[in-house]
Amino acid sequence: MPRLPTAKTTLSASMQLTSELVARTLRIVEEEGPEPNWSPISSRQLDALVSRVEQEAHDQEIWVFAYGSLMWNPGFQVAGSENAVAFGWHRAFSLRIERLRATSDAPGLMLALQPGGSCSGLILKLPCATKTQDLRTLLAREIRYAEVCDMVRWVSVKTPTGMRRALTFWASPKQSQLTQKIPLEEAATLIAQACGPAGSCAEYLHRTVLDLADRNILDRNLWQLQKLVADRLRISPPFVST
Repeated sequence: MPRLPTAKTTLSASMQLTSELVARTLRIVEEEGPEPNWSPISSRQLDALVSRVEQEAHDQEIWVFAYGSLMWNPGFQVAGSENAVAFGWHRAFSLRIERLRATSDAPGLMLALQPGGSCSGLILKLPCATKTQDLRTLLAREIRYAEVCDMVRWVSVKTPTGMRRALTFWASPKQSQLTQKIPLEEAATLIAQACGPAGSCAEYLHRTVLDLADRNILDRNLWQLQKLVADRLRISPPFVST
């Protein structure tokens, strides 16, 4: 994704999906259990996934490619970071959800990495002293279900200091609902309506686009998407925040 020549404050100020509009999407939602028809990952499966990643890392430092919420909420003490571009990949709201930031009555979408194009983001270094613990926490957050254990993989990214190998999370072709291309108009409708115990999908989109703007990165699809979501919330807000 291109970096913008304009000041980040100008870009942020021109966002149509405002904090006020996002506030309309927020409400208290009770936990409803796991995603329907999905199996929560067990401790044994999670341990096996951690072991697999550590073996693939060959006792080297682990960098994680962040392109969505990991940029603004990594969930671990970052030991180092660099700007990075993953060529051959792009971020897309292609992960259909009915939990976390959505419900079965109002499903939503979350970001995943899909093949094609390029994606600007960050790489974040796991601290060496707590690498295994932080890796387990990270994988438990991103890989919640046994069916999507293959959604973690290594990619090559370009950084200011050269090429690096980084761990990331992507839309596996084995899960058709993750890889199905979703038109922006449909995505905007789903994002505008969805809220769950972790917050709303509109909030997630807003924070991601704002973070990208602060880093002077323009993702054209996400920029168009925030406009479409804002339009829907102005016309017909899903509910009033409480």
